[in-house]
Amino acid sequence: MIRQNLYRLLLPLCATALIACTEANSANGPVKEAQTMSPEVAAAQTLIKTGGDLSSISKDVWKKILPRDRYKVLWENDTERRYTDEKLGDGKKGTFVTAACGLPVFRSEHKFASGTGWPSFWEVVNMDNVVLKTDTSWGMRRTEILSKCGEHLGHVFEDGPRPTGKRYCINSLSLKFVPDDESNTSVVKTSASKSQISAQ
Repeated sequence: MIRQNLYRLLLPLCATALIACTEANSANGPVKEAQTMSPEVAAAQTLIKTGGDLSSISKDVWKKILPRDRYKVLWENDTERRYTDEKLGDGKKGTFVTAACGLPVFRSEHKFASGTGWPSFWEVVNMDNVVLKTDTSWGMRRTEILSKCGEHLGHVFEDGPRPTGKRYCINSLSLKFVPDDESNTSVVKTSASKSQISAQ
């Protein structure tokens, strides 16, 4: 009898706690199962943190590290939808680095509103960090922009503003924006020096 009364008291409390927990999880997105990090992923993350030779990281490992949409843009040459985040970094001074390897490629001063729906720049901050390659996909002849690490960034066109006349049309998923505060500037400089880059 006492046990039954105890159950009657505890059951509503347990149900309330379960509902609250479920609502909290749904508000924060799906709960991911805990996964053991593979030695390859752990080694890759160490290289990323220390600025080691990122070219040694395979695409299979990048696929495990990066979100699916970012992986598809960077390593499968996908193009994000227009207006995904063309205003990335707008209104702030800072450096745009590549989303996987962290190479400084653009500065906020060189960004302009192109009306295309993708972040656009009229100059690269350091040409040593990019590779230009002829792209004949989709029946067009374009110039693809890759990072020296191999990440697909976008394409460059000859219809940009002065003084260069260039329009580097870049996927926002290919970039991360690092504002010009003291701590973040040191992060960019460290990333640049450890990758043997002489950023201008």
